[in-house]
Amino acid sequence: AVVTGASRGIGQAIAVALAGAGADMAITARDMGSLEDTAGRIAALGRAAHLFALDVLDVTACGEVVAGAAATLGGLDILVNNAGYEEIRPSLDVDEALWDRIVSTNLKGAFFCAQAAAREMAKSGRGAIVNLCSLTSYVGVPTAVPYGSSKSGLMGMTHALATEWAGLGIRVNAIAPGYFRTGMTDVFYQDEAWQQAMLAKIPQRRFGALEDVAGAVVFLASDASAYVTGTCIPIDGGYLASI
Repeated sequence: AVVTGASRGIGQAIAVALAGAGADMAITARDMGSLEDTAGRIAALGRAAHLFALDVLDVTACGEVVAGAAATLGGLDILVNNAGYEEIRPSLDVDEALWDRIVSTNLKGAFFCAQAAAREMAKSGRGAIVNLCSLTSYVGVPTAVPYGSSKSGLMGMTHALATEWAGLGIRVNAIAPGYFRTGMTDVFYQDEAWQQAMLAKIPQRRFGALEDVAGAVVFLASDASAYVTGTCIPIDGGYLASI
C-alpha cells in the first residue's frame, strides 16, 4: 500500500491501520524525515515501511514515486490519496496563488497519483484506491471555498475513475471525514464557541478521533468491499444524516 501525506494526523492513522491489517507500506510526505514516527509504528506491527519524499504539487514526482514504491514493494494493491492542504480565507480575499496551491494539492495531485497507481495495478488486474474527500464535498463551508471546490472535484473524480477503471479490476472509493482535530484544522478548534456550536450539530456529540477513520479505509482497501466502487463513506458522527 501507498499512503500519501502519512507523517501525521489522519494519514498516519491510515498507514498504521493498513499495516495492522497486514500491508507492507510505502509512505510519503514532503519531508521524508517527518515520516520516521509513522515508520516506527508500522515496524512495531511487523510490517515493512518504505519512506519516500513527495510533494504532490510535482506531477512528474507523483508518477515516479508511485512507480518506485510499487517496484520496492513488489507490486501495488492499495493507494490512499491523503495528502492535502487547506488555508482559511474569506472568498473575497482568495488570490490565484492560494487557489492553485489548494486545488492542485488536493485534486490535481490526487489524480496523478491515482493515474500512476492504476498503471501499476493494471498489471495484476486488481487494486483499490481510496481518496480523502470531506464534508465540504457535500456542503458549503464559508471561508473554505477553494478547499470545498477541490474536495467536491475529488468526489466527482472518484465517481468517474471508478466507472472507467472497473474493467481493469481497480476499485475507486473515498471517505469523507467530518470534524477531526488535526494540525490542518486546529485553527477552528481554538475557538471554544465554534466547538460548542459544531458539537450541537453532530448527533454523536463528539469530534472524530483519528482511530475512527481506520475501519472504513481498511474495509475499502480490502476484499471485504470487492463489490463496492464509486462510493464515499462519511465518517462524521451522523452530521450529514441530521441536516
